[in-house]
Amino acid sequence: MEIYYFWFFLFVVAAYFVVTDESVAKLVHYASKLLRFQYEKTKWWILHNPANPIVKYLMWRRAMKLAKEFDKLLNKDKITSNK
Repeated sequence: MEIYYFWFFLFVVAAYFVVTDESVAKLVHYASKLLRFQYEKTKWWILHNPANPIVKYLMWRRAMKLAKEFDKLLNKDKITSNK
């Protein structure tokens, strides 16, 4: 027997229980929501964790860009106030 038939049989049995029993359908629904939430949480942590060197670089780059903008504004204000 091919392994595909085994997985197909398990899927059919699970689908049968989901269709016939409302509590199993709720369980599948809540489990899928929980898995999605865990995935989103992990993805957010990887993309925003300050211990990640790529995130550190992106934060540094954003801070330096903002510092340059502030420096331009301050220099422009100093030039106009000295006149």
